[in-house]
Amino acid sequence: MEEINGNIASPLGFSADGLHAGFKRKKLNFGWIVLEVPASVAGIFTTNKIIAAPLVLTKQCINKENKIQAIVVNSGVANSCTGEQGHKDAFRMQQLAADKLHIKQQLVEVASTGVIGKPMPMSILEEAISKIVVNGNADDFAKAILTTDKDTKTCVVTEHFNRDLVTMAGVAKGSGMIHPNMATMLSFITCDANINSKTLKHALNEVVDVTFNQITIDGDTSTNDMVVIMSNGCTNNKEIIHNSDDYEKFKRMLEHVMKDLAKKIAKDGEGATKLIEVSVEGARNSSAAKMIAKSIVGSSLVKTAIFGEDPNWGRIIAAVGHTDTHFNIDNIDIYIGHIPVLKPSSPIDYDNEEIQDIMSSGEVKIQIHLHNRDCNGKVWGCDLSYDYVKINALYTT
Repeated sequence: MEEINGNIASPLGFSADGLHAGFKRKKLNFGWIVLEVPASVAGIFTTNKIIAAPLVLTKQCINKENKIQAIVVNSGVANSCTGEQGHKDAFRMQQLAADKLHIKQQLVEVASTGVIGKPMPMSILEEAISKIVVNGNADDFAKAILTTDKDTKTCVVTEHFNRDLVTMAGVAKGSGMIHPNMATMLSFITCDANINSKTLKHALNEVVDVTFNQITIDGDTSTNDMVVIMSNGCTNNKEIIHNSDDYEKFKRMLEHVMKDLAKKIAKDGEGATKLIEVSVEGARNSSAAKMIAKSIVGSSLVKTAIFGEDPNWGRIIAAVGHTDTHFNIDNIDIYIGHIPVLKPSSPIDYDNEEIQDIMSSGEVKIQIHLHNRDCNGKVWGCDLSYDYVKINALYTT
């Protein structure tokens, strides 16, 4: 597998673009992906019980059709908690895009992100859809889906399946309200492999648990969260069958793309200055490992300590003990970077200058060893800064 420079339209048979439509005063805020032919598709959606109208419609279409040929996305207005009118507006959004592209309406998926509770400005949406073109500037799609993100998030990889070169690309947005499963993120993954929707769904379900479901920013969940993968078969490789060697190779590609995007989302948390990676080893089961890792990354006290570059391992051990899981409290090791600070459950003297270098870097790694069994878990998050409070205090004003 090779990671290459590219964009969401790098796989064969895809085009994409974005533009400024007026949903927000600044930046691009409307984007689309168009496929030459209908593609296999799979999606995973927010765990929040309140689900935005575009997600309801997209989920219904994916489950019914198992195919996709276009997706249109707006940023700035979430079309969430907007009553029956919101569902009519999402349907109209789909209908207008299908008419513009001359394709079946049920093959168009829609997504929105932004402020909850605002009605969709339909005149702005209609004008934006009228400007959709095929074979535009695909780099602009990654910009058009952003909200409070500082940076675009893209990953493209290639892999040979016998003599056929398959390309997979992913983009994502997300920087706040991310916990415990995806939430306030949108991610779109394109691929030119020959794989059916059922097999695609298996792969997505397996990979999401070790990627997007392992990031946490602030403990809140959103109403507009989704990840959609589409694969059009334009490479003409032999069909990838579930549980085959090619399936495992495809899944490794997908995990690489989704893990890269997950880490970029965590690093780009609202007001974030540092990426935090927490690894838990030696847990009694994988669920316990993930629970402990998420408790640490999600702790406001740990996050503020990382922001302040304070190696306060007491906050880390407190977050471990806060979880509803079993471990030997007298045999816990904690490492900050490569430096042990607790081992086993007893303080270790460390060099202040050496650990300060670790704390001042852009990525801080915390390792927990429980010496129980052999199950591991890894989670990514970010620190909690002054800017996080400012961004969220003024989000709608």
